[in-house]
This record gives sequence, structure tokens and C-alpha cells, in this order.
Amino acid sequence: MPLDPRAQRLLSMLAAAAPAERERPSPEQRRQSLAKLMQFSRNDVGPVTTTDGRCYGPAGALHYRMYTPAPAGELAQYDDGALLPGFVYFHGGGLVAGSIETHDKVAAALAVASGCRLLSFDYRLAPEHKFPAAVDDALAAVEFVVRHGALLGVDSNRVVIGGDSAGATLAAFLCQYAASVGGPRIAAQCLICPVLDSSEPWPSRGLFGTGYLLDKATWEADLADYLAPDIPLDEPVVSPLSNPVLIGLPPAVIHTAEFDPMRDEGNAYAVRLADAGVSVAHVCHEGMIHNFHALGALLPQARPALELIGHQLRSLLHAPAPS
Repeated sequence: MPLDPRAQRLLSMLAAAAPAERERPSPEQRRQSLAKLMQFSRNDVGPVTTTDGRCYGPAGALHYRMYTPAPAGELAQYDDGALLPGFVYFHGGGLVAGSIETHDKVAAALAVASGCRLLSFDYRLAPEHKFPAAVDDALAAVEFVVRHGALLGVDSNRVVIGGDSAGATLAAFLCQYAASVGGPRIAAQCLICPVLDSSEPWPSRGLFGTGYLLDKATWEADLADYLAPDIPLDEPVVSPLSNPVLIGLPPAVIHTAEFDPMRDEGNAYAVRLADAGVSVAHVCHEGMIHNFHALGALLPQARPALELIGHQLRSLLHAPAPS
């Protein structure tokens, strides 16, 4: 299928505003660029209530925002005191950019669509905090939600780990880690436009590495800011697809996009998980680009994608569907 015309208009608009020479962006440029892009997010899936809080990780406080689907009509199961499935969500941004605020509307939409209390966490970003700071914070976040589920209104036996882009890198690795050490128990994983293998020259990275929203200069800058030079790119903590053992992982919901540089590695991970006996619900969205799900103000495909993700997670978690 050809590139969606609305996606093409967005890419043309971004290209017109970009400098003639594509140079490595600084961390601050990366953060400003993502923040501007995420202004095109919207939550038209349904209402939520939010609560900000913090837990403690290896380097101090970790801030989170918890989204609870707001009661509406027959949705009595969304009583604030009820135990709902939990969704620990990690934002994208190459582990250099992004925050609770940039991904606020996406997180809210996913909470409503999935019927989960979704906790979106800020984690330490590079280059101020290099690898493994983000991984350590993400693990602390998951352990906090599982350990204190009852206090949060979360059923600790029904916790999803998920994220988009580089946030999905964290989610995928944490599922592998939890399986390898015997906990915490994860009920499902949700990977949206995931970055899963920076060790191989996947064809889609070559095909769509320039002019398709996420370009080669950006992801190479992100890696350089995040990793020390001596960290191998084929370590599963960096490239989860490189892990030779994928048996025993939680069921996966994976959404990729046809014109995303990271398409091939996401598709390959879905295949490898299925081959390892893991239940996989995988959709590659035709005509779409990286991060399309977060650009609902410009791309009408975002809402049905988020609703489908929610339906798939509800099926795994046995959560009631919205009326």
C-alpha cells in the first residue's frame, strides 16, 4: 500500500521546516522536536481521572502519572476502589527525549482503551544519565507497581508492561529479564512501533531512514548519547531481538507501521515470539509511519489503532469492554 496521503503531508511539512543539511541533533533539539510533534496527540477515546505520584528507584524519586478510566454509564467496574488490570507504560524518545507530559494524551487513550489503570513513568534520560540508568528505573517502576498493586488499585496478577519506540525497548527487555529470573510476573507486553535491534542493518532502516519522521541521524545520535562506546549493540538489554531465548515470555501485542524504519525488527520479533510458543497479536499498519498512533490530530488512523490495542489487551486480561 502507498504511503498515506495525510502522513505524506505531515512528512512534507516537517521536511520544509528542517535545515537543508541533516546533522546530528543535540539532546535539547531532540527534546524540543519531540515535544512539538506530540502536540498533535489527542485523546478522543474517552475520559480518565489522573493522579500524580512517585516511587523510589536506584537514584531517587521516580515520578509517575496514573490514569484511571472515568466512570461512565454502565462502567461501574471503574470505581476508584476497584482492582483493575495495571499497565506500566514507558514513553518513547530514543531514551534521550520524552516525558510524562509529552505522552499524556497517548497514555490516557491507552488507559481507556485497555480498561487498565495505566501508570506512565518518567525515567532518567541520556546523555545526562547513560545506560543502564533508564533500564534500572524501568525495572524499579515495574517492581513498585507489582509490589504495591493493592494500594494503587491494581491487580498485581494482571500487569502489562508496554511502551512505544524506545519505551518498547525497555518493555521488551524487562519481560525477558523477568522471565529469566523468575519475576515479577508479567501478564502481557505491549510494543508499539518498537525499536528492537540496533545491531543489524534491517532493510526497513535503509528504505525509510531519511524523510520518514525518524531518521538515521536521530537514532544514531540517540544511541551515541545513551551508550558508552564499549557497550555491544547485540546485547539483549540494548537489542531485545538479539536474545536467543524467547521461551516463556508473556503474551505480546505488537503494532508496527509499514513505512517505519523500525518495521522489520518489530515484525521479526513477532515471528520469533510466535515460533517460541508465545501468544502474539501483531498488526502492521498499512501506509503508516513511526509514531503514527500518537498523532491523532493529523492521522485519523491513530484512534482505531489505539482502540484495537485496547481490545487486544482486554482479551488477554479478561477486562470488560467499554459500553
